Amino acid sequence: MVRLPGPDWLTRRRSSAFERFATTPLPTVEEEVWRYSRIPELDLGGYSPLDGGVPAEEAGAVEALRSVRESLGPCSAVVVVRNGLVVHVEIDDVAAAAGLQVGKLVDLDADGATLGSAAGDPTNAFRLLHDAFTADPVLVRVPAGMVVPAPVAILHWTDAEASATFPHLVVDAGENSEVVVYDHAGSDDVDALIVPVVELQAGPAARLRYVHAQVLGPRVWQLGRQVSRVERDAAFATAMVALGGDYARLEVESSLVGRGSSGEMLAVYFGEGGQMHDFRSLQDHLAPRTTSNLLFKGVVQGRSRAVYTGLIHIGKDAAGVDAFQTNRNIKLSAGAWAESVPNLEIENNDVRCSHASAVGPVDEDQRYYLESRGIRPATAERLIVLGFFEEVLERLTVPGAVPALRAEMAAKLDRRELDRRELDHRDLEEAKADG
Repeated sequence: MVRLPGPDWLTRRRSSAFERFATTPLPTVEEEVWRYSRIPELDLGGYSPLDGGVPAEEAGAVEALRSVRESLGPCSAVVVVRNGLVVHVEIDDVAAAAGLQVGKLVDLDADGATLGSAAGDPTNAFRLLHDAFTADPVLVRVPAGMVVPAPVAILHWTDAEASATFPHLVVDAGENSEVVVYDHAGSDDVDALIVPVVELQAGPAARLRYVHAQVLGPRVWQLGRQVSRVERDAAFATAMVALGGDYARLEVESSLVGRGSSGEMLAVYFGEGGQMHDFRSLQDHLAPRTTSNLLFKGVVQGRSRAVYTGLIHIGKDAAGVDAFQTNRNIKLSAGAWAESVPNLEIENNDVRCSHASAVGPVDEDQRYYLESRGIRPATAERLIVLGFFEEVLERLTVPGAVPALRAEMAAKLDRRELDRRELDHRDLEEAKADG
């Protein structure tokens, strides 16, 4: 029997979710939102939730994340989560005195009113499974009028083999407040299932910026969900960098519920080997004079795959909306594959909406320009690919995190070049043997 920490209200919430999960079928690729996914490959029996009754050790996770923490520079607060359990919380004294609250949700929210307030009632099996086994939700609460001076960092580390973990983060930015949250997910080379949920709430005239970096190990499956609710005149921005995992899926939903609110959604992803990155987005305009802009950019090499499907929805009362959606992908290998499916659903005539998508090889004009100036083909390709990502990377609001992410992208290109050289050498040796 898995023991999980928490008060009675959380235990009841888990029990109710598990009862519903037991009678809810798992999704299939016949459902549009799971089309192109690898969900038929998932064997839930291969993973087990960890026993939350056993205290998690802090040392291993803190050491593994040391370089990440140091790269960020000064932070207003830091939370370390190991295998779904909070093992370390620190908060700047000045920020705490000004009213910033960061830590275990059960310690900061007596009745759990913030949990699920943006995500709503779970509607499929994985969301119910998450609610049944989420062990240690984290809450970041910014009081009205506060400008948090430095980022709040939430650092996740997974190192338990055959584990299933269900991290949950709630960020509640009060009226006219401002905060940047950096959420980092890394792991050892373990076979694990991670089902995270992130709830982001921007109160009236708040400025909430969220950055997520996913650098999980090559055998990890992620089935994630990020939900934002943006109120009157608030400005919300989310930026995601997905580099790791075996199958890494993220559903990103932004609801613009207040007049004059805005949402920006950015992402870059880079697949190699047999990886698959799977993004599903929703820009949901429910109020007038709202704006949203989505830009997702991906690269696939080897046998990797990428899927992007996105929907802009304009509600019937959402007049004067501007909404844009762009997805661009570069294929570096014949065996790689990317799918891009943008969609519009418009219930009001007074709107400006557009969507664009592209899947193709490296731009030949750019390649020719570089090669004509003496740059060798492999280097030209490298410069083009890294430059392709910069449009997003330069807009990340946690600049200290960017160099390590750039380095990981460069390492993927290095591995591609090494594989290509080994293949050329093998072909040469075979030719010599035949001759």
